[in-house]
Amino acid sequence: MADRKYAFSWELLGDIDLGRPNLGPMTRLEVYRLMQFAFRDVIEREVGTQKTDELFYQAGKLAGCEFYKHILGNMTDFTEFVKRLQQMLKEMGIGILRIEKADLDAGSFILTVSEDLDCSGLPELDYEICVYDEGFIAGLMESYTGKAFRVKEIDCWCTGDRTCRFTAEVIKE
Repeated sequence: MADRKYAFSWELLGDIDLGRPNLGPMTRLEVYRLMQFAFRDVIEREVGTQKTDELFYQAGKLAGCEFYKHILGNMTDFTEFVKRLQQMLKEMGIGILRIEKADLDAGSFILTVSEDLDCSGLPELDYEICVYDEGFIAGLMESYTGKAFRVKEIDCWCTGDRTCRFTAEVIKE
């Protein structure tokens, strides 16, 4: 592959205090969704829905791994991991996390994210849309456990539910 122009680096997030001394780190949710759904539309027109979903999942996974590394840090206690993750997701306005089922030995989890960035408040669409979130959660779980995960959204605001629910399962080799 040729030299990459946009290889991810945490430094690409920049120095918010320096760059936005008056506006700070916050923006309106509409701006985030405008960017996300504009990207999704353009990419989908170019490569199709399935490939777009794959790309959004992979982008979410990269973001989840980087979030773990730079925001949560190396953690060994599951209770502390969940507590810190809940705190940071809420503090950063990403969503409200709740663990419904956690079987650490089996590597099987069910969790919900309410008031999430991607879909809370959108009209019903008859399909789940939180593919980026699936990847984000997979990246977090993989970073914490050291094991690969497959995450699937099973309930979504856009399918009539009022919270997004995900299964997370260790990928068996």
